[in-house]
Amino acid sequence: MQAPGSALARIMSGMAESAHVPSRSAAGPWRVSPWIHRVDGRLSHPLTNRELLSGQPGYDELLRLAESGGRLVALDETQRGWLNDGWLEAVSADRSHDFRLRYVSLETCSNCTQGCYFCPVGSAPRPTAFMPTALFESIVGQLAAHRDTIEAVSLSNYNEPTADRRFVDQVALIHAHRLPPAVLSNASGFTPDKVDAVIGLGGLFYLGINISTTDRERYKTDRGKDHLPRVLEHLEYMKDKRVAETMALVVLGHNDDARRRETEELSRRFAGSNFVVRPFDIMDRAGWLDIGIGPQQPHRRLRGCDNLGSRPFEHLHITAAGRVVFCCEDYDEVHTVGDLTTQRVDEVLGGDAIAELRRWTYGVEDAPDGFICRNCLFALAD
Repeated sequence: MQAPGSALARIMSGMAESAHVPSRSAAGPWRVSPWIHRVDGRLSHPLTNRELLSGQPGYDELLRLAESGGRLVALDETQRGWLNDGWLEAVSADRSHDFRLRYVSLETCSNCTQGCYFCPVGSAPRPTAFMPTALFESIVGQLAAHRDTIEAVSLSNYNEPTADRRFVDQVALIHAHRLPPAVLSNASGFTPDKVDAVIGLGGLFYLGINISTTDRERYKTDRGKDHLPRVLEHLEYMKDKRVAETMALVVLGHNDDARRRETEELSRRFAGSNFVVRPFDIMDRAGWLDIGIGPQQPHRRLRGCDNLGSRPFEHLHITAAGRVVFCCEDYDEVHTVGDLTTQRVDEVLGGDAIAELRRWTYGVEDAPDGFICRNCLFALAD
């Protein structure tokens, strides 16, 4: 089960760092870039790592131009600055093959030790698969070329990373390539020896432990396993150790009194420790689940993705078989965009398959009715 994106997020602004972003053409006419996010008084561009906040110079003017869909045939001094900063681009430009890699989900195994009702694994567990070590080493080596922009390499998506006996060695390899390792876990297999070994390697950038309740019977019902005593034992062992820069207990549940009680109980139990306790709403996984929050009806006009940045431009999701899926919500791998057993990371991220889905996500081209983003909570849409 994936932890909330806000736990990993860093506030970034200023000049773009190294990324696969070709030079922009200065030939007009020009438009506001269709890849810009307009969310809660903030304009942000996933390919330039720039943001503009409400109240800052130029925000209102740029927002009005974006909302009108207008074109510019001549630029004044301010607009030339917008062009240089990437807020404007030529109408003829196509940046759907560009990317700026920030977050990687790299599953090394498909196994999960639990079967939670709020996760697809609970009702449709996947066949067991372990990524060959040579493939893992190759992928991490390729990711190192993007270390200037990567903020986390997570060994998790729908799996339990500590279920892989190579877990500590995998963290070590990520460290060796000077990349920031992250782990999302249910803690059932995060034993004291693994805790000590990870700390000995330099720790993690982020550790998120998902836990829905401290009631043993409810835990068994929620997750299909009687793991709570073991989980709490592991949490007690690691709570005062610096296992990661950020250590979060993610309280999964509905926005109700039960979740509030569990959050308060965990906050009391781990007060003064290195853990921060964060409630997180169960979501419907872009319509895969019949429970959890999601859009009331399919989105009509898509205009982006704002789930810990832009999934299409800033994320890479790799399965244990080496396949690259467009989004972590795509449990059935409907939108598979590459295969790292035969392709390179940059080849997939700059390829035609993912470029088309980016254009669909941002409304540059009209997406089919069944496209995953139309039913996703995190889609930006009109």
